Amino acid sequence: MKNITICSVVLCILLWSLPAYSENYTVQGNMTSQIRFEIQKTVNTVPGVQKTILSFVTPPSFQSPTYSQSIQAFDISFNPEPSDKQTGTDMRGNEIITATWDTPPPSIDVRLAFNADNTTSLKPIETGTPFPLGNVPADIKFYLEATDQVQSNDHRIRNMANELIQGVTTEFDAVQRIITWVVDHVRYVTPPAQYDALYSFESRKGNCQNFSHLSAALMRAVGIPARIVNGVTLNKSFDITQQRGVLTVKMGQGRHSWIEVWFPDLGWVPFDAQQTSMFVANRFIRIEVGIDNNETINDGRLRWTQARGTAGKVKSYETIDADFKTDSVQVEGKREMYGPKNLLISPLVKADFKKTEYTQPPPPPVISDADRAKLRYTVPFRFGNLEFPEDIDFAFPPTPTIAIGEKNFEKTRDFYVETAEYVTTKLTQYAQVFVLDKPVRLSKIGLALHKFGGDGQLWVDLYKDSSGKPGEIIGTSNMIDLAELSLRPGYRWVDFDFSGSKPALMPGSYWIGLGYTGSPILNWFYTYGKPVGPSGGTRYKGVYEEDWSGALSYEFNYRVIGLTVK
Repeated sequence: MKNITICSVVLCILLWSLPAYSENYTVQGNMTSQIRFEIQKTVNTVPGVQKTILSFVTPPSFQSPTYSQSIQAFDISFNPEPSDKQTGTDMRGNEIITATWDTPPPSIDVRLAFNADNTTSLKPIETGTPFPLGNVPADIKFYLEATDQVQSNDHRIRNMANELIQGVTTEFDAVQRIITWVVDHVRYVTPPAQYDALYSFESRKGNCQNFSHLSAALMRAVGIPARIVNGVTLNKSFDITQQRGVLTVKMGQGRHSWIEVWFPDLGWVPFDAQQTSMFVANRFIRIEVGIDNNETINDGRLRWTQARGTAGKVKSYETIDADFKTDSVQVEGKREMYGPKNLLISPLVKADFKKTEYTQPPPPPVISDADRAKLRYTVPFRFGNLEFPEDIDFAFPPTPTIAIGEKNFEKTRDFYVETAEYVTTKLTQYAQVFVLDKPVRLSKIGLALHKFGGDGQLWVDLYKDSSGKPGEIIGTSNMIDLAELSLRPGYRWVDFDFSGSKPALMPGSYWIGLGYTGSPILNWFYTYGKPVGPSGGTRYKGVYEEDWSGALSYEFNYRVIGLTVK
Protein backbone atom coordinates (compact mmCIF):
# COMPACT_ATOMS: atom_id res chain seq x y z
CA MET A 1 0.00 0.00 0.00
CA LYS A 2 1.52 3.32 -1.05
CA ASN A 3 1.99 6.19 1.34
CA ILE A 4 -0.25 9.22 0.86
CA THR A 5 1.67 12.53 0.90
CA ILE A 6 0.73 16.17 0.55
CA CYS A 7 2.95 18.11 -1.91
CA SER A 8 3.45 21.86 -1.95
CA VAL A 9 3.58 23.81 -5.22
CA VAL A 10 6.97 25.45 -4.93
CA LEU A 11 8.66 25.02 -1.57
CA CYS A 12 7.66 23.23 1.60
CA ILE A 13 9.06 24.65 4.83
CA LEU A 14 8.78 22.40 7.87
CA LEU A 15 8.59 24.14 11.23
CA TRP A 16 8.98 22.06 14.35
CA SER A 17 6.75 22.87 17.28
CA LEU A 18 8.49 24.53 20.18
CA PRO A 19 9.59 22.11 22.92
CA ALA A 20 7.44 21.88 26.00
CA TYR A 21 7.29 20.35 29.42
CA SER A 22 7.01 16.59 29.68
CA GLU A 23 3.51 15.30 28.89
CA ASN A 24 3.74 12.14 30.96
CA TYR A 25 0.60 11.51 33.04
CA THR A 26 0.33 9.07 35.91
CA VAL A 27 -3.24 7.97 36.50
CA GLN A 28 -5.24 6.12 39.10
CA GLY A 29 -8.82 4.90 39.21
CA ASN A 30 -11.06 2.35 37.53
CA MET A 31 -12.93 1.83 34.26
CA THR A 32 -15.62 -0.85 34.12
CA SER A 33 -18.01 -1.56 31.26
CA GLN A 34 -20.48 -4.15 30.01
CA ILE A 35 -20.36 -4.09 26.21
CA ARG A 36 -22.49 -5.80 23.59
CA PHE A 37 -20.15 -6.15 20.62
CA GLU A 38 -21.03 -7.12 17.04
CA ILE A 39 -19.24 -7.45 13.70
CA GLN A 40 -21.12 -7.94 10.48
CA LYS A 41 -19.08 -8.98 7.46
CA THR A 42 -20.32 -9.29 3.88
CA VAL A 43 -18.45 -10.95 1.02
CA ASN A 44 -19.58 -10.45 -2.59
CA THR A 45 -18.16 -13.03 -4.98
CA VAL A 46 -18.15 -13.09 -8.80
CA PRO A 47 -18.78 -15.86 -11.39
CA GLY A 48 -15.71 -18.05 -11.64
CA VAL A 49 -14.99 -18.19 -7.90
CA GLN A 50 -14.80 -21.89 -7.06
CA LYS A 51 -14.24 -21.87 -3.29
CA THR A 52 -14.48 -19.28 -0.51
CA ILE A 53 -12.96 -19.60 2.97
CA LEU A 54 -13.60 -17.22 5.88
CA SER A 55 -11.91 -17.41 9.28
CA PHE A 56 -12.55 -15.67 12.58
CA VAL A 57 -10.88 -15.81 15.99
CA THR A 58 -12.96 -16.36 19.11
CA PRO A 59 -12.05 -13.51 21.50
CA PRO A 60 -10.67 -14.99 24.73
CA SER A 61 -11.19 -13.95 28.30
CA PHE A 62 -7.97 -12.40 29.57
CA GLN A 63 -6.53 -11.19 32.86
CA SER A 64 -3.56 -8.88 33.46
CA PRO A 65 -2.50 -6.61 36.35
CA THR A 66 -4.33 -3.67 34.74
CA TYR A 67 -6.71 -4.85 32.01
CA SER A 68 -9.17 -7.73 32.07
CA GLN A 69 -11.72 -9.00 29.56
CA SER A 70 -14.46 -11.54 30.26
CA ILE A 71 -16.32 -12.91 27.22
CA GLN A 72 -19.83 -14.40 27.37
CA ALA A 73 -22.55 -15.42 24.91
CA PHE A 74 -20.24 -15.70 21.91
CA ASP A 75 -22.19 -16.49 18.74
CA ILE A 76 -21.34 -16.60 15.05
CA SER A 77 -23.83 -17.20 12.24
CA PHE A 78 -23.45 -17.57 8.46
CA ASN A 79 -25.94 -16.91 5.68
CA PRO A 80 -25.98 -19.14 3.74
CA GLU A 81 -24.53 -21.94 5.86
CA PRO A 82 -21.04 -23.04 4.76
CA SER A 83 -20.26 -26.42 3.20
CA ASP A 84 -17.90 -27.09 6.10
CA LYS A 85 -17.07 -25.46 9.44
CA GLN A 86 -14.04 -26.31 11.60
CA THR A 87 -12.74 -24.99 14.93
CA GLY A 88 -9.08 -25.34 15.89
CA THR A 89 -6.35 -23.75 17.98
CA ASP A 90 -3.12 -22.40 16.54
CA MET A 91 0.35 -22.48 18.12
CA ARG A 92 -0.24 -19.14 19.93
CA GLY A 93 -3.46 -20.36 21.58
CA ASN A 94 -5.90 -18.52 19.29
CA GLU A 95 -9.16 -20.41 18.70
CA ILE A 96 -9.92 -20.12 14.97
CA ILE A 97 -13.27 -20.79 13.31
CA THR A 98 -12.91 -21.62 9.61
CA ALA A 99 -15.94 -21.74 7.28
CA THR A 100 -15.73 -23.04 3.69
CA TRP A 101 -18.16 -22.68 0.78
CA ASP A 102 -17.32 -25.17 -2.01
CA THR A 103 -19.80 -23.57 -4.38
CA PRO A 104 -19.88 -19.95 -3.21
CA PRO A 105 -23.10 -17.96 -3.55
CA PRO A 106 -23.01 -14.38 -4.90
CA SER A 107 -23.14 -13.00 -1.35
CA ILE A 108 -22.12 -14.32 2.07
CA ASP A 109 -23.15 -12.61 5.31
CA VAL A 110 -21.53 -13.27 8.68
CA ARG A 111 -22.67 -12.00 12.06
CA LEU A 112 -20.35 -12.34 15.06
CA ALA A 113 -21.53 -11.15 18.47
CA PHE A 114 -20.65 -11.47 22.16
CA ASN A 115 -20.82 -9.73 25.50
CA ALA A 116 -17.61 -8.34 27.02
CA ASP A 117 -17.17 -7.33 30.65
CA ASN A 118 -14.08 -5.13 30.45
CA THR A 119 -12.19 -3.59 33.36
CA THR A 120 -9.14 -1.36 33.54
CA SER A 121 -7.78 -1.06 37.08
CA LEU A 122 -5.23 1.72 37.52
CA LYS A 123 -3.73 0.95 40.91
CA PRO A 124 -0.04 1.37 41.73
CA ILE A 125 1.99 -1.54 40.31
CA GLU A 126 5.05 -2.98 41.99
CA THR A 127 7.63 -4.90 39.97
CA GLY A 128 11.12 -5.93 40.96
CA THR A 129 12.25 -7.88 37.90
CA PRO A 130 15.99 -7.28 37.40
CA PHE A 131 17.51 -6.61 34.01
CA PRO A 132 18.78 -8.50 32.05
CA LEU A 133 16.01 -11.05 32.53
CA GLY A 134 18.08 -14.24 32.47
CA ASN A 135 16.32 -17.47 31.55
CA VAL A 136 12.96 -17.13 29.80
CA PRO A 137 10.49 -20.07 29.93
CA ALA A 138 10.18 -22.15 26.76
CA ASP A 139 6.51 -21.18 26.22
CA ILE A 140 7.52 -17.48 26.25
CA LYS A 141 10.82 -17.71 24.41
CA PHE A 142 9.42 -17.56 20.87
CA TYR A 143 8.31 -13.96 21.59
CA LEU A 144 12.02 -13.09 21.47
CA GLU A 145 12.36 -14.14 17.84
CA ALA A 146 13.12 -11.78 14.96
CA THR A 147 10.72 -11.80 11.99
CA ASP A 148 10.32 -10.02 8.66
CA GLN A 149 8.15 -7.41 10.39
CA VAL A 150 9.94 -7.33 13.76
CA GLN A 151 13.62 -7.06 12.74
CA SER A 152 15.10 -7.26 16.23
CA ASN A 153 18.29 -8.78 14.78
CA ASP A 154 19.01 -5.79 12.52
CA HIS A 155 22.14 -3.94 13.66
CA ARG A 156 20.41 -0.53 13.55
CA ILE A 157 17.64 -1.64 15.87
CA ARG A 158 20.05 -3.55 18.13
CA ASN A 159 22.33 -0.51 18.42
CA MET A 160 19.46 1.80 19.31
CA ALA A 161 18.01 -0.64 21.85
CA ASN A 162 21.39 -1.08 23.54
CA GLU A 163 21.91 2.67 23.62
CA LEU A 164 18.52 3.17 25.28
CA ILE A 165 19.11 0.64 28.07
CA GLN A 166 22.57 1.80 29.12
CA GLY A 167 22.82 1.65 32.93
CA VAL A 168 19.44 -0.08 33.34
CA THR A 169 19.05 -2.50 36.26
CA THR A 170 15.29 -3.29 36.12
CA GLU A 171 13.05 -4.58 33.34
CA PHE A 172 10.57 -1.76 33.87
CA ASP A 173 13.29 0.85 33.37
CA ALA A 174 14.32 -0.80 30.09
CA VAL A 175 10.71 -1.00 28.89
CA GLN A 176 9.81 2.56 29.84
CA ARG A 177 12.92 3.95 28.12
CA ILE A 178 12.00 2.10 24.91
CA ILE A 179 8.34 3.19 24.99
CA THR A 180 9.40 6.77 25.78
CA TRP A 181 11.71 6.80 22.76
CA VAL A 182 9.01 5.41 20.44
CA VAL A 183 6.41 7.93 21.66
CA ASP A 184 8.81 10.82 21.10
CA HIS A 185 10.32 9.73 17.77
CA VAL A 186 7.50 8.13 15.74
CA ARG A 187 4.49 10.05 14.48
CA TYR A 188 1.23 8.49 13.46
CA VAL A 189 0.30 8.39 9.76
CA THR A 190 -2.08 6.16 7.84
CA PRO A 191 -1.59 4.45 5.56
CA PRO A 192 2.21 4.05 5.79
CA ALA A 193 4.25 2.73 2.88
CA GLN A 194 5.27 -0.33 4.95
CA TYR A 195 4.31 -1.82 8.30
CA ASP A 196 7.58 -3.30 9.59
CA ALA A 197 9.76 -2.13 12.46
CA LEU A 198 12.75 -1.13 10.34
CA TYR A 199 10.61 1.07 8.08
CA SER A 200 9.19 2.95 11.07
CA PHE A 201 12.64 3.18 12.68
CA GLU A 202 14.11 4.83 9.57
CA SER A 203 11.12 6.92 8.48
CA ARG A 204 9.99 7.84 12.03
CA LYS A 205 6.34 7.31 11.09
CA GLY A 206 3.67 4.66 10.77
CA ASN A 207 0.30 3.39 11.96
CA CYS A 208 -0.59 1.15 14.91
CA GLN A 209 1.15 -1.85 13.31
CA ASN A 210 4.39 0.12 12.98
CA PHE A 211 4.26 1.32 16.59
CA SER A 212 3.72 -2.27 17.73
CA HIS A 213 6.39 -3.82 15.53
CA LEU A 214 9.04 -1.22 16.39
CA SER A 215 8.37 -1.37 20.14
CA ALA A 216 8.49 -5.18 20.05
CA ALA A 217 11.70 -5.17 17.95
CA LEU A 218 13.54 -2.84 20.35
CA MET A 219 12.46 -4.94 23.33
CA ARG A 220 13.28 -8.32 21.77
CA ALA A 221 16.68 -6.96 20.73
CA VAL A 222 17.64 -6.70 24.42
CA GLY A 223 15.97 -9.93 25.57
CA ILE A 224 12.50 -8.68 26.63
CA PRO A 225 9.61 -10.86 25.33
CA ALA A 226 6.91 -8.86 23.54
CA ARG A 227 3.96 -10.12 21.53
CA ILE A 228 1.60 -8.45 19.09
CA VAL A 229 -2.10 -8.15 19.95
CA ASN A 230 -4.80 -7.51 17.38
CA GLY A 231 -8.28 -6.42 18.27
CA VAL A 232 -10.68 -3.52 18.03
CA THR A 233 -10.86 -0.10 19.64
CA LEU A 234 -14.20 1.55 20.34
CA ASN A 235 -14.89 5.24 19.78
CA LYS A 236 -16.38 5.96 23.20
CA SER A 237 -14.15 8.58 24.83
CA PHE A 238 -13.19 8.76 28.50
CA ASP A 239 -12.05 11.64 30.68
CA ILE A 240 -9.03 11.94 32.95
CA THR A 241 -9.58 14.57 35.62
CA GLN A 242 -6.44 16.59 36.26
CA GLN A 243 -5.38 19.86 37.87
CA ARG A 244 -5.60 21.89 34.63
CA GLY A 245 -9.04 20.57 33.69
CA VAL A 246 -10.05 17.44 31.81
CA LEU A 247 -7.99 15.38 29.36
CA THR A 248 -10.32 13.52 26.99
CA VAL A 249 -8.92 10.37 25.39
CA LYS A 250 -10.59 8.87 22.33
CA MET A 251 -9.76 6.23 19.73
CA GLY A 252 -11.42 5.63 16.39
CA GLN A 253 -13.68 2.59 16.07
CA GLY A 254 -11.98 -0.15 14.11
CA ARG A 255 -9.16 -2.67 13.91
CA HIS A 256 -6.11 -1.92 16.06
CA SER A 257 -2.74 -3.43 16.96
CA TRP A 258 -0.90 -3.10 20.28
CA ILE A 259 1.61 -5.13 22.34
CA GLU A 260 1.90 -7.11 25.55
CA VAL A 261 5.23 -7.31 27.41
CA TRP A 262 6.15 -10.23 29.65
CA PHE A 263 7.31 -9.56 33.22
CA PRO A 264 8.26 -12.65 35.27
CA ASP A 265 6.54 -11.21 38.37
CA LEU A 266 3.49 -9.74 36.60
CA GLY A 267 2.83 -11.91 33.56
CA TRP A 268 1.73 -10.32 30.26
CA VAL A 269 1.13 -6.55 30.59
CA PRO A 270 -0.55 -4.52 27.79
CA PHE A 271 0.94 -1.39 26.21
CA ASP A 272 -0.45 0.77 23.43
CA ALA A 273 2.82 2.22 22.17
CA GLN A 274 0.99 5.23 20.74
CA GLN A 275 -0.04 6.63 24.13
CA THR A 276 -0.33 4.21 27.10
CA SER A 277 2.18 2.29 29.21
CA MET A 278 1.38 -0.75 31.41
CA PHE A 279 -2.33 -0.68 30.45
CA VAL A 280 -4.89 -0.27 27.73
CA ALA A 281 -8.32 1.24 28.26
CA ASN A 282 -11.40 -0.94 28.62
CA ARG A 283 -12.48 0.47 25.23
CA PHE A 284 -10.15 -2.17 23.70
CA ILE A 285 -11.50 -5.55 22.57
CA ARG A 286 -8.67 -8.10 22.62
CA ILE A 287 -8.98 -10.84 19.97
CA GLU A 288 -5.77 -12.40 18.60
CA VAL A 289 -2.08 -12.63 19.61
CA GLY A 290 1.04 -13.59 17.73
CA ILE A 291 4.67 -12.93 16.98
CA ASP A 292 3.86 -10.21 14.42
CA ASN A 293 1.03 -8.97 12.19
CA ASN A 294 1.95 -11.41 9.44
CA GLU A 295 0.97 -14.14 11.89
CA THR A 296 -2.09 -12.54 13.48
CA ILE A 297 -4.13 -12.61 10.28
CA ASN A 298 -6.92 -15.08 10.99
CA ASP A 299 -9.60 -12.82 12.40
CA GLY A 300 -11.67 -11.67 9.43
CA ARG A 301 -9.42 -13.42 6.91
CA LEU A 302 -10.93 -14.09 3.47
CA ARG A 303 -9.46 -16.61 0.99
CA TRP A 304 -10.80 -17.85 -2.31
CA THR A 305 -9.97 -19.89 -5.40
CA GLN A 306 -11.05 -18.73 -8.84
CA ALA A 307 -10.82 -20.07 -12.37
CA ARG A 308 -8.35 -18.53 -14.79
CA GLY A 309 -9.81 -15.62 -16.70
CA THR A 310 -12.36 -14.78 -13.97
CA ALA A 311 -13.75 -11.28 -14.56
CA GLY A 312 -14.60 -8.90 -11.76
CA LYS A 313 -13.30 -8.63 -8.20
CA VAL A 314 -14.28 -10.28 -4.93
CA LYS A 315 -15.28 -7.55 -2.47
CA SER A 316 -15.77 -7.56 1.27
CA TYR A 317 -16.70 -5.06 3.93
CA GLU A 318 -17.48 -5.11 7.61
CA THR A 319 -19.26 -2.95 10.16
CA ILE A 320 -18.39 -2.84 13.85
CA ASP A 321 -20.97 -1.92 16.50
CA ALA A 322 -20.62 -1.66 20.26
CA ASP A 323 -23.37 -0.89 22.74
CA PHE A 324 -22.18 0.05 26.24
CA LYS A 325 -24.84 -1.44 28.51
CA THR A 326 -23.04 -0.01 31.54
CA ASP A 327 -20.02 2.26 31.74
CA SER A 328 -18.30 3.67 34.82
CA VAL A 329 -15.11 5.72 34.56
CA GLN A 330 -13.37 7.34 37.51
CA VAL A 331 -9.81 8.24 36.55
CA GLU A 332 -7.62 10.99 37.97
CA GLY A 333 -4.33 12.06 36.43
CA LYS A 334 -1.23 13.94 37.46
CA ARG A 335 1.09 15.59 34.97
CA GLU A 336 4.64 14.56 35.81
CA MET A 337 7.81 16.54 35.19
CA TYR A 338 9.60 13.54 33.73
CA GLY A 339 9.07 11.13 30.86
CA PRO A 340 8.51 11.78 27.15
CA LYS A 341 7.75 15.23 25.81
CA ASN A 342 4.83 13.70 23.88
CA LEU A 343 1.74 12.27 25.52
CA LEU A 344 2.12 9.04 27.52
CA ILE A 345 -0.31 7.80 30.17
CA SER A 346 0.54 5.16 32.78
CA PRO A 347 -0.38 4.02 36.28
CA LEU A 348 2.07 4.61 39.10
CA VAL A 349 4.82 1.99 39.00
CA LYS A 350 6.94 1.18 42.03
CA ALA A 351 10.26 0.19 40.50
CA ASP A 352 13.76 1.54 40.09
CA PHE A 353 13.92 3.65 36.94
CA LYS A 354 15.53 6.80 35.64
CA LYS A 355 13.33 9.88 35.40
CA THR A 356 14.18 12.05 32.41
CA GLU A 357 13.37 15.62 33.40
CA TYR A 358 12.44 18.50 31.10
CA THR A 359 12.58 22.22 31.74
CA GLN A 360 10.54 25.14 30.51
CA PRO A 361 11.73 26.14 27.00
CA PRO A 362 12.70 29.72 26.24
CA PRO A 363 9.94 31.94 24.85
CA PRO A 364 9.79 32.57 21.09
CA PRO A 365 11.86 35.51 19.81
CA VAL A 366 10.24 38.94 20.10
CA ILE A 367 10.40 41.07 16.95
CA SER A 368 10.18 44.81 17.50
CA ASP A 369 7.74 47.02 15.60
CA ALA A 370 10.65 48.62 13.73
CA ASP A 371 11.98 45.23 12.64
CA ARG A 372 8.51 44.03 11.66
CA ALA A 373 8.21 46.92 9.20
CA LYS A 374 11.37 45.71 7.46
CA LEU A 375 10.18 42.11 6.95
CA ARG A 376 9.69 40.96 3.37
CA TYR A 377 7.40 37.97 2.87
CA THR A 378 8.61 36.26 -0.29
CA VAL A 379 9.04 32.54 0.48
CA PRO A 380 6.07 30.16 -0.07
CA PHE A 381 5.02 28.55 3.21
CA ARG A 382 2.97 25.48 4.04
CA PHE A 383 2.83 23.87 7.46
CA GLY A 384 0.58 21.68 9.58
CA ASN A 385 -0.59 18.20 10.42
CA LEU A 386 -0.76 17.30 6.74
CA GLU A 387 -0.95 13.51 6.47
CA PHE A 388 -4.33 11.81 6.53
CA PRO A 389 -6.10 9.28 4.27
CA GLU A 390 -7.63 11.76 1.84
CA ASP A 391 -10.77 10.75 -0.11
CA ILE A 392 -10.98 7.31 1.55
CA ASP A 393 -14.49 5.92 1.93
CA PHE A 394 -14.25 4.39 5.40
CA ALA A 395 -17.38 2.34 4.84
CA PHE A 396 -15.52 0.52 2.02
CA PRO A 397 -11.79 0.95 2.69
CA PRO A 398 -9.34 -0.25 0.02
CA THR A 399 -8.25 -3.66 1.31
CA PRO A 400 -5.63 -5.07 -1.09
CA THR A 401 -6.00 -8.50 -2.70
CA ILE A 402 -2.98 -10.76 -2.24
CA ALA A 403 -2.29 -13.36 -4.94
CA ILE A 404 -1.07 -16.78 -3.76
CA GLY A 405 -0.16 -18.55 -6.96
CA GLU A 406 -2.29 -18.31 -10.11
CA LYS A 407 -5.72 -19.24 -8.73
CA ASN A 408 -5.65 -18.52 -5.00
CA PHE A 409 -6.16 -15.12 -3.39
CA GLU A 410 -6.77 -13.61 0.03
CA LYS A 411 -7.72 -10.45 1.89
CA THR A 412 -6.91 -9.83 5.55
CA ARG A 413 -8.39 -7.22 7.88
CA ASP A 414 -7.51 -3.58 7.26
CA PHE A 415 -6.42 -1.01 9.82
CA TYR A 416 -8.16 1.99 8.30
CA VAL A 417 -9.92 3.76 11.16
CA GLU A 418 -12.10 6.83 10.81
CA THR A 419 -10.73 9.19 13.46
CA ALA A 420 -12.90 12.28 13.36
CA GLU A 421 -14.87 14.56 15.65
CA TYR A 422 -18.36 15.87 14.96
CA VAL A 423 -17.43 19.55 15.32
CA THR A 424 -20.69 21.32 14.49
CA THR A 425 -22.66 20.33 17.53
CA LYS A 426 -24.43 23.25 19.19
CA LEU A 427 -23.03 22.27 22.58
CA THR A 428 -19.26 22.14 22.04
CA GLN A 429 -16.57 24.27 20.38
CA TYR A 430 -13.17 22.97 19.25
CA ALA A 431 -9.81 24.66 18.68
CA GLN A 432 -6.43 23.49 17.36
CA VAL A 433 -3.10 25.20 18.05
CA PHE A 434 -0.27 25.74 15.60
CA VAL A 435 3.20 27.01 16.55
CA LEU A 436 5.40 29.24 14.37
CA ASP A 437 9.12 29.84 14.83
CA LYS A 438 9.36 32.57 12.16
CA PRO A 439 7.06 35.30 10.81
CA VAL A 440 4.30 34.30 8.38
CA ARG A 441 1.93 36.37 6.23
CA LEU A 442 -1.20 34.22 6.40
CA SER A 443 -3.17 33.48 3.24
CA LYS A 444 -5.29 30.38 4.02
CA ILE A 445 -6.04 27.86 6.73
CA GLY A 446 -7.19 24.43 5.56
CA LEU A 447 -9.10 21.84 7.60
CA ALA A 448 -9.60 18.14 6.74
CA LEU A 449 -13.42 17.97 6.68
CA HIS A 450 -16.21 15.66 5.58
CA LYS A 451 -19.73 16.96 5.03
CA PHE A 452 -22.52 14.52 5.84
CA GLY A 453 -25.39 16.96 5.30
CA GLY A 454 -27.21 19.93 6.78
CA ASP A 455 -26.99 23.57 5.74
CA GLY A 456 -25.42 26.83 6.82
CA GLN A 457 -22.10 28.61 6.54
CA LEU A 458 -18.60 27.93 7.87
CA TRP A 459 -15.63 30.11 8.75
CA VAL A 460 -12.39 29.99 10.76
CA ASP A 461 -11.54 32.26 13.66
CA LEU A 462 -7.87 32.86 14.41
CA TYR A 463 -7.07 33.29 18.12
CA LYS A 464 -4.05 34.56 19.99
CA ASP A 465 -2.64 32.16 22.55
CA SER A 466 -3.43 32.93 26.17
CA SER A 467 -1.50 30.73 28.62
CA GLY A 468 -1.88 27.64 26.46
CA LYS A 469 -5.53 28.24 25.47
CA PRO A 470 -7.38 30.29 22.83
CA GLY A 471 -7.52 33.97 23.74
CA GLU A 472 -8.43 37.08 21.74
CA ILE A 473 -9.74 36.64 18.17
CA ILE A 474 -7.30 38.38 15.82
CA GLY A 475 -8.69 37.37 12.44
CA THR A 476 -11.66 35.78 10.68
CA SER A 477 -11.69 34.03 7.32
CA ASN A 478 -14.19 34.33 4.51
CA MET A 479 -17.49 32.48 4.85
CA ILE A 480 -18.06 29.22 2.94
CA ASP A 481 -21.58 28.08 2.15
CA LEU A 482 -22.06 24.44 3.06
CA ALA A 483 -23.65 23.82 -0.34
CA GLU A 484 -20.20 24.36 -1.90
CA LEU A 485 -18.84 21.21 -0.20
CA SER A 486 -19.22 17.79 -1.81
CA LEU A 487 -21.25 15.02 -0.20
CA ARG A 488 -19.07 12.28 -1.67
CA PRO A 489 -17.46 9.98 0.95
CA GLY A 490 -14.08 10.81 2.42
CA TYR A 491 -12.19 13.71 3.93
CA ARG A 492 -10.66 16.56 1.90
CA TRP A 493 -9.01 19.90 2.48
CA VAL A 494 -11.38 22.83 2.82
CA ASP A 495 -9.39 26.09 2.63
CA PHE A 496 -10.60 29.20 4.44
CA ASP A 497 -9.33 32.40 2.86
CA PHE A 498 -7.55 35.13 4.85
CA SER A 499 -6.18 36.93 1.77
CA GLY A 500 -8.41 39.93 2.38
CA SER A 501 -6.68 40.83 5.65
CA LYS A 502 -3.44 38.83 5.22
CA PRO A 503 -2.51 38.99 8.92
CA ALA A 504 1.19 38.98 9.71
CA LEU A 505 1.85 36.39 12.42
CA MET A 506 5.00 36.70 14.51
CA PRO A 507 6.70 33.64 16.08
CA GLY A 508 4.49 32.03 18.71
CA SER A 509 1.32 29.99 19.20
CA TYR A 510 -2.04 30.60 17.50
CA TRP A 511 -5.36 28.77 17.61
CA ILE A 512 -7.71 27.69 14.84
CA GLY A 513 -11.42 27.66 15.72
CA LEU A 514 -14.17 26.48 13.35
CA GLY A 515 -17.29 28.67 13.37
CA TYR A 516 -20.63 27.97 11.72
CA THR A 517 -24.24 29.03 11.30
CA GLY A 518 -27.28 26.91 10.53
CA SER A 519 -27.22 23.16 11.11
CA PRO A 520 -24.23 21.64 9.29
CA ILE A 521 -23.30 18.00 9.93
CA LEU A 522 -19.55 18.05 9.63
CA ASN A 523 -16.61 15.93 10.83
CA TRP A 524 -13.04 17.16 11.28
CA PHE A 525 -10.42 14.42 10.86
CA TYR A 526 -7.82 13.94 13.58
CA THR A 527 -4.55 12.03 14.00
CA TYR A 528 -3.64 9.90 17.01
CA GLY A 529 -1.19 11.64 19.31
CA LYS A 530 0.43 14.97 18.53
CA PRO A 531 2.50 14.50 15.37
CA VAL A 532 3.16 18.24 14.96
CA GLY A 533 2.02 20.37 17.88
CA PRO A 534 2.30 20.37 21.68
CA SER A 535 0.32 17.88 23.72
CA GLY A 536 -2.08 20.46 25.13
CA GLY A 537 -2.72 21.91 21.69
CA THR A 538 -6.22 20.57 21.00
CA ARG A 539 -8.96 22.12 23.14
CA TYR A 540 -12.72 22.14 23.58
CA LYS A 541 -15.35 23.82 25.72
CA GLY A 542 -19.09 24.12 26.03
CA VAL A 543 -20.58 26.98 24.02
CA TYR A 544 -21.80 28.64 27.21
CA GLU A 545 -18.45 28.31 28.96
CA GLU A 546 -15.60 30.83 28.85
CA ASP A 547 -12.67 28.61 29.81
CA TRP A 548 -11.22 26.18 27.27
CA SER A 549 -10.48 23.72 30.09
CA GLY A 550 -11.01 20.53 28.05
CA ALA A 551 -7.94 19.02 26.35
CA LEU A 552 -7.99 16.27 23.73
CA SER A 553 -5.38 13.51 23.36
CA TYR A 554 -5.24 13.82 19.55
CA GLU A 555 -4.47 16.51 16.94
CA PHE A 556 -6.83 17.74 14.23
CA ASN A 557 -5.49 17.75 10.66
CA TYR A 558 -4.91 21.32 9.46
CA ARG A 559 -2.64 23.30 7.15
CA VAL A 560 -1.43 26.91 7.28
CA ILE A 561 -0.60 28.51 3.92
CA GLY A 562 1.05 31.85 3.20
CA LEU A 563 4.44 33.50 2.79
CA THR A 564 7.38 33.69 5.16
CA VAL A 565 10.74 35.47 5.22
CA LYS A 566 14.11 34.21 4.02
